[in-house]
Amino acid sequence: MASLLAIVALACPTSVTLAQAARGDGSEQSPVDLANPLVGTAPLDDPAVIGNAPPPGEPVYTGQTSPGATLPHSSVSAAPVNNNIELSYPNGVAVPYYYTNPTMIGFTGGGGATYGGNAEPIIMPVVGDWSPAPAYKQSWYDKAQEHTSPGYYSVYLNSFHTKAELTATRWASLMRFTFPASERSHVIINFPRHGGSVEIVGDREIRGVSERSRATDGAYFVAEFSKPFEKLGTFRKAPGDAEGWGIGDSDVEPGKRSISGSYAGSYVTFRTTAGEQVLMKIAHGTSYAQAEQRLHQAIPGWDFDGIHNAARKNWAGLLDRVRVKGGTAKQRELFYSTLYHSFGSPRLIAAKGEKFTDSNGNIQVATHDRYSPVPFWDTGRNQIVLLEMLEPKLMQDVMASELDMAREKGFMNTSFHGDNAVFMYLGAWERGIPFDYKAVYPYLRKNATDPAGPRHYLAEYQKQGWISDIVPDHNPSPPYAGGKAGAATTLEYAWDDHAMAEYAKRLGYTDDYRMFLKRAHNYENVFDKSTGFVRGRTADGKWIAPFDPQEPYYNFMMKEASGWSTLWLVPQDVQGLINLLGGRDKFNAKLDQFFTTPYHPKGICRDCTGLIGQYVQGNQPDQQAAYYYDWSGQPWKTQALVREILAKTYGSDASGYAYPGMDDQGATSSWYALSAMGFYPVDPSTADYIIGSPVFDDVQIDMGNGRTLRIVAKNNSPDNAYIQSAMLNGKPWNKPWFSHRDIANGGTFVFVMGPKPNKHWGASPEAAPPSMTAASR
Repeated sequence: MASLLAIVALACPTSVTLAQAARGDGSEQSPVDLANPLVGTAPLDDPAVIGNAPPPGEPVYTGQTSPGATLPHSSVSAAPVNNNIELSYPNGVAVPYYYTNPTMIGFTGGGGATYGGNAEPIIMPVVGDWSPAPAYKQSWYDKAQEHTSPGYYSVYLNSFHTKAELTATRWASLMRFTFPASERSHVIINFPRHGGSVEIVGDREIRGVSERSRATDGAYFVAEFSKPFEKLGTFRKAPGDAEGWGIGDSDVEPGKRSISGSYAGSYVTFRTTAGEQVLMKIAHGTSYAQAEQRLHQAIPGWDFDGIHNAARKNWAGLLDRVRVKGGTAKQRELFYSTLYHSFGSPRLIAAKGEKFTDSNGNIQVATHDRYSPVPFWDTGRNQIVLLEMLEPKLMQDVMASELDMAREKGFMNTSFHGDNAVFMYLGAWERGIPFDYKAVYPYLRKNATDPAGPRHYLAEYQKQGWISDIVPDHNPSPPYAGGKAGAATTLEYAWDDHAMAEYAKRLGYTDDYRMFLKRAHNYENVFDKSTGFVRGRTADGKWIAPFDPQEPYYNFMMKEASGWSTLWLVPQDVQGLINLLGGRDKFNAKLDQFFTTPYHPKGICRDCTGLIGQYVQGNQPDQQAAYYYDWSGQPWKTQALVREILAKTYGSDASGYAYPGMDDQGATSSWYALSAMGFYPVDPSTADYIIGSPVFDDVQIDMGNGRTLRIVAKNNSPDNAYIQSAMLNGKPWNKPWFSHRDIANGGTFVFVMGPKPNKHWGASPEAAPPSMTAASR
């Protein structure tokens, strides 16, 4: 366990960002000053932490967050684009910004996309000659002149001697371009390859509609400028050009005001004096009328600084709900930056009373604030719990939105290989958030029992209690993606079923409770006692061979994970997994092996970065595993591991901005924010929080109900990572977990920290967190 104990050096990486150097130690700054949207945009650079990713020809899979200007949960993001998505294959998904890229191709003023790659149109200020998309006229920019803060982004485009500044409101973006003296200062606006229609109206307005998203919210945009155009024109990809990634020919037509087609775009030209500012505001909607209404209501004038200050104030009000003291300057910046990114989703689609496009493509009027679908496989594990703690009123609208979508489609939304919506509803119910939970149950039940629904392979799961896989005739390690992820999917459904059982029990549905509780044990059907691992099975019930638990798979047996990672995907029954592995001692030995066995697979998993042994922080399947020692009598190992993961896999690169793997709309960020405060919701469907090691001396959390949870860590430091004793509201606390019911009315935890483990605190079987299987006494 030497690597678990060597946390002193890891807690304080030597790299210092430019932002940190300018800020000093940050102790005098407010949360909104400490939050840096660039965190999460850079790749890890330590080979030991990256592993054998990425595949040849790809950049390292990283947070894929955006440093753009936005508001909490807003559908609008005014953001930079330095990745030419149409001409590259970045990171496996369409991510528009990658920190290390040295040239800018444009900016976006809309939202609409999970990772920003689909935000459109692309807007670029250019001085002098310019090139139409997809080549673009790119500008080199100095990273030292790139600045971000919540609600604001700016960069100096050195090639054009032009400064670009972005800010945003709830429904519109505002951009300010400071040009040099020039007869040819342009602004280019275009759609990506799928195209659309663009029209120049009068001498100050451009509008358009996307061909890809006509039936969705945000398809239409309206943009207005603060200064009349001197010249104008349009362009598109020339009809008849071969499809593919090549640039081909472009139709550029000076003086023309409207155009449709692939890469459809417009250009407008201004005559500018040195330092002259041209502003542009843009909004999206389900129609031109709605986009224009949003634009004028959100930004009636051209007060850039006023809009920026309002955005900053909005963020300050939310980030101020968590106040931390102590820790290092680096830890405080990372904490508030990850907390900032945790509020990126779900996105607001329409305010109450506004028109929006529903799941069936129909225009509706919102009866409450309507939010985008929750990515349950990702944020449902942790970020949703953070929102339930900090934004319970918002969560009521999020839950209502998901229920509305279920009514529209007939089934509850799912994501990836799990069902998982039940985690959000049961978790919110357990935390006392008012809602009509009975109305949700028929849709949750239908998902879990109707083979025609969104649970893939449900008929097979119901019949035999596990899901098989077909052995491919070639290497199933990545990039193979044609399997059923049978073993992992079985584990996901069993986890869902345990939550369904508890949900049915709360409603008094005894028969359903018994049925789902029985199914919740199905994870045992894919546990191979001969190897001590979860393992795939063929349709005849045989274990799949050959089997190497160190090999990562995408959809064959596992889901974006190895056998080592998938073994721990039993959050509802950690005690049951302890029993399967032969008891506490053998379970701990297996966990020790997991965190210390070097990562040397033959297959490449681009998602698998942020490594500690076989553990992968950069993807969801095993992210709860570090907390399992709290069940097995060795919580001091959890305390050391959590500190190590926080220090090694977040911001440990030269820039200080790297993430392990993809942020997945706030999931990776929430892991940091929660763990740095000292606890983590291993099973989000329960009200239980599993204790790790608080990074800060003092944390105060406003829980959205007028109550405050305070976490005090005495004698805390990078050296003193181990809990010696604890008290809750003045009474001794000897359990390595607590329930939301313990702190629902506020409370104060006091932890006494030390440099060596207290192997007795929280170690008894009676102190272990709850589990589906009761611990033997």
